[in-house]
Amino acid sequence: MYIPKHFEEPRIDAMQALMRDYPLATLVTWSADGLNANHIPLHLTADDSSPYGCLRGHVARVNPLWSNFDKQTEILAIFQSENAYISPSWYATKQETGKVVPTWNYAAVHAYGYLNVIDDPAWIRSQLDAMTAEHEANLPQPWALSDAPPEFTERLIGQIVGIEIALTRLLGKWKVSQNQPPENRISVIAGLNETNQPEMAAFVASGAKH
Repeated sequence: MYIPKHFEEPRIDAMQALMRDYPLATLVTWSADGLNANHIPLHLTADDSSPYGCLRGHVARVNPLWSNFDKQTEILAIFQSENAYISPSWYATKQETGKVVPTWNYAAVHAYGYLNVIDDPAWIRSQLDAMTAEHEANLPQPWALSDAPPEFTERLIGQIVGIEIALTRLLGKWKVSQNQPPENRISVIAGLNETNQPEMAAFVASGAKH
């Protein structure tokens, strides 16, 4: 990923926060057929062996991802935040010089590591419990795996395979108007809020602080 210095996000905690907030990853692997990409929610957990953490998830047993990949080649999990078109009409400097053009704002994390397959029902159940608990926590009536009939969940668990990725490196890119002067960042935040895009407005506001 090309990262100009002013768009680089080196903070591990900021990258991990994005991975937790936007857990649907594009998982890119190298298979016998070439590059392969799957869209999979991945749960970031702590890992004593890596400062970057560990990603855990599962795939359908019929998905060839878990049986058709090169174990010696790093995989890439791509996480991306909200994104937004930035209109040049929002820039305060448009009235002064007219030298403005459209662009696109986004934040992304590229997470690298080696894929490990875990075909163990107990591990898969634990992974499902952990991921479900995290995403159900703020709901008024949180659902738990134990709410479903045991024979039903056991049958479904048999149809999936666990995956785990101990992360070896993270790259973060926050393209959120840091290259603009303060007056343009302020006006971009206003434009994003006016068009009901508060998440990206928050990214622009936070990006200006580092």
